[in-house]
Amino acid sequence: MEVKLHDIGEGMTEANVNHFLVKAGDTVKADQPLVEVQTDKMTAEIPAPFSGRIKELKVGEGETIPVGTTVLLMEKEDGMPEAVTQPKKPQGIRARRVLASPYTRKIARENGVDLDEVTGSGAGGRILDEDVYTFLQKDTGSQPEEPIRAEEALEVQEVQPDAAAKDTSTIPFRGRRKQIASKMTHSLRTIAHCTHFEEIDVTNLLEWKETMKSRGQSISMGAYFIKVISICLKEFPLFNAELDEKNECVHLKREHHIGLATDTEEGLIVPVIRNVEAKSMKIIHQEMKELTRKAQENRLTVKEMTGGTFTVSNVGPLNGSIGATPIINEPETGLLAFHKTKKRPMVNENDEIVIRSMMNVSMSFDHRVADGGTAVRFTNRLRDLIEEPQTLLLELI
Repeated sequence: MEVKLHDIGEGMTEANVNHFLVKAGDTVKADQPLVEVQTDKMTAEIPAPFSGRIKELKVGEGETIPVGTTVLLMEKEDGMPEAVTQPKKPQGIRARRVLASPYTRKIARENGVDLDEVTGSGAGGRILDEDVYTFLQKDTGSQPEEPIRAEEALEVQEVQPDAAAKDTSTIPFRGRRKQIASKMTHSLRTIAHCTHFEEIDVTNLLEWKETMKSRGQSISMGAYFIKVISICLKEFPLFNAELDEKNECVHLKREHHIGLATDTEEGLIVPVIRNVEAKSMKIIHQEMKELTRKAQENRLTVKEMTGGTFTVSNVGPLNGSIGATPIINEPETGLLAFHKTKKRPMVNENDEIVIRSMMNVSMSFDHRVADGGTAVRFTNRLRDLIEEPQTLLLELI
């Protein structure tokens, strides 16, 4: 029987083969993981459809293959023993879900380490390279022979083709990094990108945030921004739309599913808060924290990563960006990036110089769908709602 790469996520067309968990000749049982693959959204394992024997591996590790490709061949053997290459877990006890990058798993496999026995020191109990080495040192009293050391998930490899290139190193271009590259390139080739910049005075919003905090209601700036964006999308539905060139129409989406561009150890990922238009800032704040945590731990479900209608990138907390030209998350029409906040001298309506907290925003939009004037009006409305937080009361239903 052919075991093929099936669609494990909405819109998935291909995946990178990270590594095989079995080899030709191994006996496996139904649902045992056979191979680990990486898409632009997640790392997943393909399980055995039945108990049997691995006959042949049809693709190589590191290859990028399209959906429907035969990954390996299996044969079913009648009366084969229950014992398999991996020990059975006691009945009634469910093994914990191990959080670790593909490269950390590789280090563990090559050194004979069972990750179920390793305590992770990363976020949410995630197992890092250092945790595996610490376990090995504790278990054997010494470091493994010729341990594999590298930046997590980068696998830095020294390349010495000749004397002139002794200091040259390479990193693999595959997995999530390759998937992200493919998606971004497609977006740039398909969408007529245009970016509009604006500066916003967030002094009053910061004061409001501190007031809420003193009353036991901690709401992040990001949650406020997302709620304000939803209000603006109601008034400017072109930015919550999808262009259908084949049928010569623009689909205006009524529901606001806001994607959160999230920086993780394994690359950019965009979890989605659904139906923002129907949620309070408190709920949005809670869901933001939960989705960000799950993204960092690589535990997002397919539903939590698909179906977005507009994307937000909040790079302000990184404290290193005053502007950017973000690439739109195709097939969406707009993306809004919030940059760092900085105190600056400003001139008020009385021609007085005052110190205010100013934040830059950049909005990329599809110029095939909307014009610059519409984008300016959108960010003007956004600016007004952020600069005067009390005006948000007028928008409550």
